[in-house]
Amino acid sequence: MVNYAFDLGLWTILFFITGMYKPQWPLFFLKKPDRFMIVVITTVFVMITFTLYGEGQRRERLAKEPKQPVSQSSIPIPVPVLVPVPVPVLEKPVTK
Repeated sequence: MVNYAFDLGLWTILFFITGMYKPQWPLFFLKKPDRFMIVVITTVFVMITFTLYGEGQRRERLAKEPKQPVSQSSIPIPVPVLVPVPVPVLEKPVTK
């Protein structure tokens, strides 16, 4: 993905420079192309380029991390816990 981000970045720079020089060249399909439209499209391309680059970096970092398999020994086994129980107090009958 990082390679695609660099490629799209180069195309974006080429699009911007060409569009600022002659907006009719990259926007040949519009009747009245202007430089503002070039700036808007370039902004969208830059955002896509940065997103591609960031996602590519994240995927490369995740691929480099070692994956630890889940084994039976890593899962904790529930152990019964002793809970104190109050002992009833037996009172002696009062004799007079």
